[in-house]
Amino acid sequence: MNKFDAVPSEEEDDDENSDKCMSTISRHFFGDELDKPSFSISILENMKEEYGLFVWPCSIILAEYVWQQRFRFSGVSVVELGAGTSLPGLVAAKVGSDVTLTDDSDRIEVLENMKSVCELNKLKCEVMGLTWGVWDASVFNLHPKIILGADVFYDTSAFDDLFASLTFLLKNSPGSVFITTYHNRRYSYFVCLSQVLIKNFHLMCSGHHLIEFLMVKWGLKCVKLLDGFSFLPPDKASGLSGNIQLAEIVLSGELTEETSSSVVR
Repeated sequence: MNKFDAVPSEEEDDDENSDKCMSTISRHFFGDELDKPSFSISILENMKEEYGLFVWPCSIILAEYVWQQRFRFSGVSVVELGAGTSLPGLVAAKVGSDVTLTDDSDRIEVLENMKSVCELNKLKCEVMGLTWGVWDASVFNLHPKIILGADVFYDTSAFDDLFASLTFLLKNSPGSVFITTYHNRRYSYFVCLSQVLIKNFHLMCSGHHLIEFLMVKWGLKCVKLLDGFSFLPPDKASGLSGNIQLAEIVLSGELTEETSSSVVR
């Protein structure tokens, strides 16, 4: 044995075995016919609470929306924010998008897991650290037509940074759109009023972050609002719970052709 080789302690062995026991691979199927799915995506998950690598319901719903809107996604550049297990972004890659998966630059284990999941599914996606509100050189090279974000509205202290990065990406690619799914836990995040596609949020944050204020501050508006279960196949809906909605957001004054004409197939 080399003198520099480390001998794992029994405690380290127990921790490693525990991590393996907490890890699992889930498979997610997509297709128009239940008995004949077009493809599946395998996701590496870790059930340790502090690790945070779960496939959350919002990801399942957003991934299904990508599949149903697949003709809209084919051949376009897509960035997923706060990707985590990356299910929506991987579905986008499967249907022909040029995908960049991003998560916090400090979450090294999450970024490594994203790379592993891409390899597992034999998909070529760019994986990069993107910390909201931080302007690394790589961010300026992103020109997405569609930006995805599943359950990214959970940490109120990060909302302003999220909107800052989101607005930059939308401005960096004129005509682009942000598509997000979120848990409507206590208040309505987004409200669309007939044809006045709006920006009215009612989420009391930790005293000083109001989503309504941030939407106005960053010049954004909601152009589509859907009940997340309205387009979800029954077999998937039966395994999920909660009040989940899907919203499409653009810069104020913009209405993309895809957004105005798209329908859930």
